[in-house]
Parts: sequence; C-alpha cells; structure tokens
Amino acid sequence: MNEYMKDDFFIKIETWHKPDLGTSENVHNLDPNTWKTVEVVHIDIADRTQVEPGAFLMTLELNWQDYKADEDPALFQSVKTKRGPLGPNWKKELATDEECPKMCAYKLVTIKFKWWGLQNKVENFIQKQEKRIFTNFHRQLFCWIDKWIDLTMEDIRRMEDETQKELEALRNQGQVRGTSAANDE
Repeated sequence: MNEYMKDDFFIKIETWHKPDLGTSENVHNLDPNTWKTVEVVHIDIADRTQVEPGAFLMTLELNWQDYKADEDPALFQSVKTKRGPLGPNWKKELATDEECPKMCAYKLVTIKFKWWGLQNKVENFIQKQEKRIFTNFHRQLFCWIDKWIDLTMEDIRRMEDETQKELEALRNQGQVRGTSAANDE
C-alpha cells in the first residue's frame, strides 16, 4: 500500500510452484468471472526475444543491457546437473523426459492504481515491468543452478537472514539500487 494514495494503489504478487511445464489452468483458484479477465502471459526462459534489449535510467544517464550471455539458458550448461543448454524445443523435449524434474512458477500479479486518466497506462506499465523482472530472474535462476543445487534448507535460512540484515543496512544508508523501469518508447 502507498501512504499518499492509500487503498487506491497496491501491487500484490502471489506465486504457486507446480511440478509441470505451465499446463495447469487457474492454479490460484480464481472465481470464474475473475478468471475470464486474467491475461495469461507465458515466459520462455530460453527465448532471447523475451528479454528487453536494453534499458535507460534517466537519473544516472546509464545504458545497460538486460541480456547477458552468461545468464542465457540457450547457452548455459550446468556442470553439476548437465542440464542445458535449452534449445527452441526444450519444453517438448522435457515433456518426454520422465526422469527430469519439472517445475513452473505461476505468478498472479494484481495491480490497482485508481487515478482518473492514468489508471490503465500505469497498470499496463507496471505489468510490463513485472514480466521483465520475472523473465530476467528466472533466466538467472536456471543459469545459477550450480550455485544453489546443493544447498540445504539450513543454508537457505542462513542466507535469508544474512540478506535481510544486508537489506536493512542498505535501507538505512546508501544509494537506491536495483532494477529500474525499461525505457518505453
């Protein structure tokens, strides 16, 4: 929620992980009327065309690319698991592989921006940025598999605690960092 706009602005992201290749319908169990209004957006982590070619941050006047060759599932192969590189038919190939585990993250993004004249434009802009963030993150996640595949739950909890402390320190001092909106030309 936003202090200035109160209940007129919020973003909610809900995630379900399912052991499939994105074939489940309505995993968030939305009522039929709401489900009819949902736009389903498929993200293919191996498809380079889904990656923003570049972004522009006006305040710092920096250009950078969202695409990074070392975070490209179409080029990456895991040393530990031998997974990858993902070709154009990777989903079909994975569907026939009974041994390989499968998982799809189903994300439900709910946005409310109630401001006359700007509502649709702002909501669509936020949806586009969420897709960009999810695409980049899940591409990275696949390519970082050798860093996390052997982690225990204890390791993950320790890392969460360390990250929480680091984020709190960053909030209390220092520059704002992170992903900024892509230049919408």
